[in-house]
Amino acid sequence: MTDHIPCDGAIEVGQCFPLYLYDPAPPNEPPSRIRPPRRPAITPAACARFQTACPDTPLTHTDLFHYIYGLLHHPAYRTRFKNNLTRTLPRIPPPPDAETFRALRAAGQKLGDLHVNFCTATPFPVTFAKGDPARHPLAQSAPATFYRVTKMRLGGTARDKDRTTIRYNDHITLTGIPPAAWEYVVSGRPAIEWVMQRQGLRTDRKSGIVNDANAWARETMENPRYPLDLLCRVITISLETMKIVNTLPELEMD
Repeated sequence: MTDHIPCDGAIEVGQCFPLYLYDPAPPNEPPSRIRPPRRPAITPAACARFQTACPDTPLTHTDLFHYIYGLLHHPAYRTRFKNNLTRTLPRIPPPPDAETFRALRAAGQKLGDLHVNFCTATPFPVTFAKGDPARHPLAQSAPATFYRVTKMRLGGTARDKDRTTIRYNDHITLTGIPPAAWEYVVSGRPAIEWVMQRQGLRTDRKSGIVNDANAWARETMENPRYPLDLLCRVITISLETMKIVNTLPELEMD
């Protein structure tokens, strides 16, 4: 879920299901007055089809949009269509009753707000087993050095990983990460794992181009500790997501 127009790369390798579609402005309209007209991507016919399942609950396109997002997170739905979702577009069944629809709609809206605004989420209060920024002298005197990350790693050993601990860099080790935070899976792996993989230094084998998350943090975000804050925010997002998912009503999938 995003409130920005997806980049070409995201659309090329994935699917985009917008809330609104924007039509071209009339060619004779002055540039200063151009306001691309928009229309709901979910048509009245689609709303009418789902309305039959909830005759006493008037549905709008935004209601259905949130219902779909909530349904896509339901464990029963993800289990039932696990194989299909890797090959085809998701099929959205109507709700069995109005109560289930309202529950999934409310959950979808909460999840959407949570995921769209992940950058402003409160970082999870991890424990610093090593390198507490509030006490370490480098955190103030040389933050770019202190927070520089090359590759985050789990605690423990190669054979016995400790998911409660993440070695951020040589200066910083985080601990106290709840096991439940790893249950939020995005595209086949925990959201935390995506952050660990992408926030660091990676060199493309073919082009030799170096992707440096530290440069992004300094130059774009103007905050050298951005990778650390992002990791802690995603821990919060993961936990809050699973709290919502675990309260979803039971759903029988044919």
